[in-house]
Amino acid sequence: MLRKCVNPFGKSLDGDQLLWHTDLKPHASGDFSIAVVQANSNLEDQSQVLTSPSATYVGVFDGHGGPEASRFVNGHLFRWIDKYATQEGRMSTNVIKKAFSATEEGFLRVVKNSIQIRPQIAQVGSCCLVGVISNGELYVANLGDSRVVLGKKVSDKGKTRVVAERLSSDHNVSLVEVRKEVEAQHPGDSHIVVYCHGGWRIKGIIQVSRSIGDFFLKKPEFNRDQFLMQYGNQVPLKRPALTAEPSIISRKLRPQDLFLIFASDGLWDHLTDEEAVDIVRIHPRRGIAKRLVGTALDKATKKRELRYNDIKKIEKGVRRRIHDDITVIVIYLDQQKKLANGTKLGCTSPPVDIFSCKDDKKTHLVQHT
Repeated sequence: MLRKCVNPFGKSLDGDQLLWHTDLKPHASGDFSIAVVQANSNLEDQSQVLTSPSATYVGVFDGHGGPEASRFVNGHLFRWIDKYATQEGRMSTNVIKKAFSATEEGFLRVVKNSIQIRPQIAQVGSCCLVGVISNGELYVANLGDSRVVLGKKVSDKGKTRVVAERLSSDHNVSLVEVRKEVEAQHPGDSHIVVYCHGGWRIKGIIQVSRSIGDFFLKKPEFNRDQFLMQYGNQVPLKRPALTAEPSIISRKLRPQDLFLIFASDGLWDHLTDEEAVDIVRIHPRRGIAKRLVGTALDKATKKRELRYNDIKKIEKGVRRRIHDDITVIVIYLDQQKKLANGTKLGCTSPPVDIFSCKDDKKTHLVQHT
């Protein structure tokens, strides 16, 4: 049975009514911290942390064109992962691939059922970043340009330091290698990626090459003038311009792996991997996600020659001119050290908690089983 508690993100940062956070909570392998700041009229970032005595699931879902796709992913992807893992009797890359495919098909049904009432829903999509920690193994699956970075200890000439290791790949055609990948998948289509509006975009419209949704760039039946009037011309499709096939990596966690930073691109627009890892390394755990968000906001306002205090009163939607929605989840990996020393996870681990940040009439939910 699920019990809902209203507004666990009840704390705001220095009076910023568009920022919510939880300072520190337990998960199966240590502690985690989460913070979310809204910039768009509707919060398009969605996020989850689900933990049981033997596993931890982390999700950052960055929507575009509207919140419908990211909300759908937030409500369904982990259920599919859990279902397929139960069927196989273990976690695997195949489980995660099947869950992403089922989520894409599920949202496609939503779009088909809604298209007559709301044609624009064919243009709604979401990036998806997922982390699963199970039996000492870390799985990372990604669509789009959200990112996870590992902070780990390394020894160099007798000295120990903490360095950043990026564990996900950005699927964004602003990167040369991604442009080449997309162009290679569409031989004979010289307009598959074009430079416009200050950057490289698929069909002149979107920068990410992988997503859930965005069916007007995947399926011909949604590729009509009514969807594309705002772009000035029809965008012919010989094959899907985007894909929902995630890039997935798996690796054994090691004692030198200290923490993971999962974040939407709103954070990485302003912080490098190394800057984010250094902030987590040198500051206390409590409120660390809030600190990362605050640092990004400070940099964003300085670029506009403003102070952070200046944007606190700016309304959502208008605030998008200064920064994007930002979601940050920091996962500490304490239990990996204990497991390396022979300590087993037992029944003292926390119960299953799902921390979800949703913009549903400004209600932010935590669900407990």
